[in-house]
Amino acid sequence: MERLNHFETPLFDALMEYVNNNTIPFHVPGHKKGNGMAKKFFDFVGKNVLSMDVTVFEQVDSLHKPTGPIKKAQELAADAFGADATFFCIHGTSGAIQAMILSVMGENEKIIVPRNIHKSVTSGIILSGAIPVYMQPEVDKNVGVALNVTPETVEEALRNNPDAKAVLIINPTYYGVSADIVKIAEIVHDYGAILMVDEAHGPHLKFNEKLPISAMEAGADICAQSTHKIIGSMTQSSMLHVKSKRIDINRVKQVMSLLQTTSPSYILLASLDVARMQMVTEGKELLDRTIELAEYARREINNINGLYCFGNEIVGRDGAYDFDPTKITITAKGLGITGHELEDILAKKYYIQPELADMYNTLCVFSIGDTKENVDYLIRALREISETLYKDNVEMSKALDIPEIPEMVLSPRYAFECSNIALPLEESIGQISSEFLMAYPPGIPILCPGERITREIIEYVIEMKNAKLSIQGTEDPNVEYIKVVNDLQILNITA
Repeated sequence: MERLNHFETPLFDALMEYVNNNTIPFHVPGHKKGNGMAKKFFDFVGKNVLSMDVTVFEQVDSLHKPTGPIKKAQELAADAFGADATFFCIHGTSGAIQAMILSVMGENEKIIVPRNIHKSVTSGIILSGAIPVYMQPEVDKNVGVALNVTPETVEEALRNNPDAKAVLIINPTYYGVSADIVKIAEIVHDYGAILMVDEAHGPHLKFNEKLPISAMEAGADICAQSTHKIIGSMTQSSMLHVKSKRIDINRVKQVMSLLQTTSPSYILLASLDVARMQMVTEGKELLDRTIELAEYARREINNINGLYCFGNEIVGRDGAYDFDPTKITITAKGLGITGHELEDILAKKYYIQPELADMYNTLCVFSIGDTKENVDYLIRALREISETLYKDNVEMSKALDIPEIPEMVLSPRYAFECSNIALPLEESIGQISSEFLMAYPPGIPILCPGERITREIIEYVIEMKNAKLSIQGTEDPNVEYIKVVNDLQILNITA
């Protein structure tokens, strides 16, 4: 097989040729290399970026039927990530995950998923008409975060649902916790099912041996990655990687064409091309430095009174086969504050913006773009916060138990599309939800369409709201009301 030259950036180079030739644009977009752009935006963004904001024509290729530089760029990406085929996504990893599910699943086919899935997985299930079967991930009650699923949990789900077409797992989780994905792949394939992986938080794994194994290396059939999250592409740019033994690549092409815009951003596409080049040619060294910075931060944080940042000590626990050290989860319970309150102080007093906060933790994502100077500033800020808030006798709150997975009465698609009525949260108990309830970020569902609403769920949501955490999913922005199924025939059947 021909060895590919990963120093090449075919799509970026095609755009540079267009720019350097001073091509006169009688094509969209209407700002015409920035000349028609509002001055304050143009002055900040600059001519370089706007001059490569083009549309589909032969020189720069077509995302929907690539034959030139986009085709070559995707072939290079597939080679880099160990896939048989790679598709560039400019509608985020949420869109890539929906495409992944729609490429495999049909109406009323079963898909086994962990409960701590991102909203986009449930969206893909609704769009496909598939029937979800939920697995409960392991939970670390000390820090109040979901870990991952065990191979035993996956096997039990398949044993109980031998007709399941696919299993989808998150690897690694938002907090960096990795499952034994090699063993899970073997189990899934032994049952004749397809293994999909939400690898949104693992686009860097392939490029450094100090990190958990990547989905493609571990034997997954298809995975979606947020290239923009850890490595150097732009926000909203992602990749979908496919192994062809169990996946119809032509079906994936059709679904991607169905979902993606016919006017893609070539700026985003080019950033994917260049990010792949950077990772293959210098990723190991860049990630060595990132990991070193993260481990330095973890050591320093664990020496600050009232704070805790878990690391490799969790490896070996159920649901924690491996760990990505670039995820810095700062548990603030020892200061007597919530993760949201810690995030609020960091953002408003120190102008440090973490990735997310939950009831007990604030997550900082380290990447190849971080510097020692910025990490030291974060550590100094945390020390100052501790000096202000820490008390020897602080009462550490116990992690709230995540509600049990509720009964699924109707398929998510049916419940989402059928007649509904809005009820106050307290009056919705016992009804069938037509909406989501989820803590966001990271977008993990507490309740999905088609599930029966329990008192436990409503009480949990109220506690989240009281802690000023963001609960989303309902049409009502204040989450005081939730839409429930109002189809009397269905309600009589399920009563």
